[in-house]
Amino acid sequence: MSNSDTWSIDDAEKLYGVKRWGGGYFEIGPNGNLHVTPDVNNEKMRIDIKDVIDEIQQEGIQFPIVLRFHDILRSQVALLNETFIKTIKDADYQGSYRGVYPVKVNQMREVVEEIVDAGQPYNYGLEAGSKAELLTVLAYNTDPEALTILNGYKDEEFIRLSLLARKLGRKIIVVIEKFSELTMLIRLSKELDIEPLIGLRSKMTVKGRGKWEGSGGDKAKFGLTITEIINAARLLEAEGMGHCFKLLHFHIGSQLTDIRAVKEAINEGAMIYAELHHLGFKLDYVDVGGGLGIDYDGSKSTNDSSMNYNIQEYVADIVFGMKEVCDLEKVPHPTLVSESGRAITAHHSCVIAEIVGEIRSNSSQMDTSVVDDEHILLKNMRYLTESIEKQENLQEIFNDAAQYKEQAISAFKLRVISLEELAKIETLYWQIMESLQVLMQTAEFVPEDMRELDYDLSSQYLCNFSVFQSAADTWAIDQVLPIVPLTRMNERPTVNCSLVDITCDSDGKIDQFVLEKGISDVLPINKINKGEEYFLGMFLTGAYQDVMGDMHNLFGRLNEVHIFSHDDDPLDFYIEEVVTGSSVNDVLSIMQYHPSSMAQAVKKLIDSNIAKGNMKPREGVKWTDFYEDCLKGYTYLKTSK
Repeated sequence: MSNSDTWSIDDAEKLYGVKRWGGGYFEIGPNGNLHVTPDVNNEKMRIDIKDVIDEIQQEGIQFPIVLRFHDILRSQVALLNETFIKTIKDADYQGSYRGVYPVKVNQMREVVEEIVDAGQPYNYGLEAGSKAELLTVLAYNTDPEALTILNGYKDEEFIRLSLLARKLGRKIIVVIEKFSELTMLIRLSKELDIEPLIGLRSKMTVKGRGKWEGSGGDKAKFGLTITEIINAARLLEAEGMGHCFKLLHFHIGSQLTDIRAVKEAINEGAMIYAELHHLGFKLDYVDVGGGLGIDYDGSKSTNDSSMNYNIQEYVADIVFGMKEVCDLEKVPHPTLVSESGRAITAHHSCVIAEIVGEIRSNSSQMDTSVVDDEHILLKNMRYLTESIEKQENLQEIFNDAAQYKEQAISAFKLRVISLEELAKIETLYWQIMESLQVLMQTAEFVPEDMRELDYDLSSQYLCNFSVFQSAADTWAIDQVLPIVPLTRMNERPTVNCSLVDITCDSDGKIDQFVLEKGISDVLPINKINKGEEYFLGMFLTGAYQDVMGDMHNLFGRLNEVHIFSHDDDPLDFYIEEVVTGSSVNDVLSIMQYHPSSMAQAVKKLIDSNIAKGNMKPREGVKWTDFYEDCLKGYTYLKTSK
C-alpha cells in the first residue's frame, strides 16, 4: 500500500492547519499542492501555486522570491471597510467610518498604491509617523475626503509639511504626542496663517495583551495624560483655536490577542471623548488606533501569535461600545477611525525558497563489523544495538547508549581508543536512537528526556534565503510564521526537519512551526528525491517582514513577483510585474563600497598575473568578466537543478 493510500488531504490539513491561519485565502488542493483563493467572493477561482512557480522559472526569475497576491490586499481593504459599514448600519450608529492604513507596516510603493486604489470607494486614508512617510502620503493620498493621520514625534519641518497639506485642502490631522508639539504647531499655524486640524493622543490606563502591551499604560512611550489633554484643549481655546481640536486618539498595542482589551479601551476612550464634549470641545473623530490581530498559529487563542476574536467581533465591540457610552452620556456619535495595518497586509505576501541541502548528525555511516581486539566500549554499544528489540525498558537503553557515547569521547581524548573506533561507536549510537524513535511511536509512555529524539534525529534543511532579511521577527521576537511545503501534501510526510538559512550566522535558523498540536520544533515534510526541486512557503509575511529585513551578509532584498487573478486565464492568474531584488552592486553601494573601483582593482591584479606569466591573457579576460558578472548578479544562491 502506498503512502498516498493511507494519507489524505484532510490529514494534511489537520497537520499543517492551512485553513486555520489562511484567512480563507489558502487551502490544500486535491492534487496536494497549495492553492490560493485571492478573492474570497469568487470561490471558483483557484490558483495552483505550483503553476505560479513553473511560470516564474520559465521567465528566468531566480529564487528565493517574495510573492505578492494583490487581490488579497484589495480583499482585506474591502473586508475591513464593509464590516464597519454593515455594523454601523446594524447598530443604528449615527457616525461613519474613515479608516487609515499605517504605511510603516509595509511602505512598499506597490502595496501603498494598491491599498489607496482599493480604498477609494471608502475614502480610505493613510497614516504617517515620520517625515519620509509624510512626504509619501502627501503624494499618494489625494482623495480630499480621505483622512491623513500624522502620528509620532514631530519637529518644525514635519509640522510645516502638515500645514502645506492643509493649504492644499487635505484632511490631514496632526496628532499631538507630547505637549511641546502643540505650542510649536500653534506658533507655526499663526505664522503661516494656516488653520490645522488637531488630534490629541491619550495615554490610556488600559493595557493591551501580547508582545506590545507596553503601548498602553502610564509608561507608554506616546501620548498625553488626562491632565495634559485638558490643559492642551484649554490652551487651544485660549489661542482661539478650540475649534481646531477635531480628534481623540488612543492606541494600546499591535497584535492584540484578547478581545477584552479592545472592549476596555473603547469604554475608556469613549468616556474621555464624552467628557471633552461636555467641556465644550465638539470633536468629530475618535481614532481607536491599530491592534487588529492576525491568527499566525491558527489556534484562535490569546497566544502571542494568535487572537481570540475575528474581524466582525472586533468591529462590533468598537461600534456598539462607542454607541453605548455616547447614548448614556447624550453626546453625538463620532466618526470612527482605525489604523489597521497588519490585518490589511499580512496575508497578501509570502516568501518562497528552495531547499538546497541537508545537514544530519547521523548522515555518515561507518562499517561496524566485528574486528579483533576492539575496545570494550565498542563491544558494549554493539550489544545494545543487537539486543534493542528484546528490551522492554526503552529508558534503560537510551541511558546506556548515552553513557557509552560520553565514555567513548573521554576515552578518545585520553588516547585510549582510536578515531576510527570513536566513529564506529557514534554510528552505532545513532542507529540505536533511530530504533528507539520508531519504538516510541507505539510506546504507552515516553520518558521526558527521550521526547527530544524527534528533534535530535531531525534533518536540518538548508534553504536558499536569509532569516534576517525575510523573517526578521522569527529571530528577533520569536514570532511564529506558518511554513508549509507547496507540493506533495497528498503524500504522508516521512521526514522531520528544522530549517537553516544560507547566512554564516548560527542564529539563521527556524525551529518553531505551526502544526496540529500547537508549536513544534520540527516540520514534517516529504523525503526529497534526488534531483527534485522542493519549495517551501513562508506565509503571512506582508506585515513588517517585507520591510524590516537587514543587510546581514549583504544578501539584500528578494526578487518580487506580483500576481493578479484573472478569470479568463486558463491558470486563473497572470504575472503583473517583477521587481528585481538587490544585486551585489546594490548592497555594496549601500555599504559605501565602490563596485566599479573594486572591479578595476581586481582587473589590475589579473593583468599583473598575466604579465608574470601566471595566467594566460584569454583566461584573464574570462576571470575579469566573471568577477564583473558576479557584481551585477543576485545576492542569493544559484541552484544548478
